[in-house]
Amino acid sequence: MRTPRTAVLVPALLLSLAGPADARVKLAASTNDLASIAASVGGEQVEVFAIARPNADVHRVEVLPSYMVKVSRAQVYLKVGLGLDRWADGVIDGSRNRSLVIVDCSQGVGVLQRPTGRVDASMGDIHPDGNPHYWLDPRNGAVVARTVAEALAGVDPANGALYRSRAETFAKDAEARWRRGRERVAALPSKLLLTYHASWPYFAGAYGLEIAGTVEPVPGIPPTASHLAALTTIIRERKVPVLLQEPYFSAESGRFLGRETGIRLVEASPSCNGTRPGDYLAHLDELVETVAGTAR
Repeated sequence: MRTPRTAVLVPALLLSLAGPADARVKLAASTNDLASIAASVGGEQVEVFAIARPNADVHRVEVLPSYMVKVSRAQVYLKVGLGLDRWADGVIDGSRNRSLVIVDCSQGVGVLQRPTGRVDASMGDIHPDGNPHYWLDPRNGAVVARTVAEALAGVDPANGALYRSRAETFAKDAEARWRRGRERVAALPSKLLLTYHASWPYFAGAYGLEIAGTVEPVPGIPPTASHLAALTTIIRERKVPVLLQEPYFSAESGRFLGRETGIRLVEASPSCNGTRPGDYLAHLDELVETVAGTAR
């Protein structure tokens, strides 16, 4: 019995339609922020996913087999670097993806709080290469966009000019939003804030805020009673209006400080919720507006 011609043509048509989707460059990223920047640069030519959940501590991510499987199908992996996502090495090794291009997105960034001299356990969960939360300054997001564009151009040279053009467009948008954010903060009666963890120096520096103290006496170490007492004095004397805290840390100390001084606790994640183009910059806008609205 002869096979109907349509039985041959339809699968062939499906294969031809599937070709462009299969040709997209697959990028894995440690965080939503890097993934969103990559989505802005890559456009329709890329498929992006992130590993860490935005409302969880990115320092501590459990390495799961499902992550390894997803990374085994990727062509590029975007790391935060500066020791923040060391767990990514376990995901990458477990993926057994020998052709994977690994990109340290911290390259080219002006790193803050790089320790000098000897680093030991008494300093807490300190990063020897400097503070790794650089994406909280949109100008560093522009640096990351250009780094991602070069990585994409390396694996997909035919679209290299397109990636570089999108990175420059992203950089201009980041610059404009940064300027608007600084203007918003400049109008505030107080530019002081307290933070829980040392996640926020890039954010504060970018927008003209001043961090008056941190709830953790050293990174990763919960506060003592004497440290909280010292913070209450700082808050009262300097009239600090806002405590900015990540959602994955205990709010007990923040509530205590609020009862004692009236400081307002704001919970906000350093990472954006989505991986779509625009999610990263929109999150920074929201952070500025949240702090500004609370600091009045």
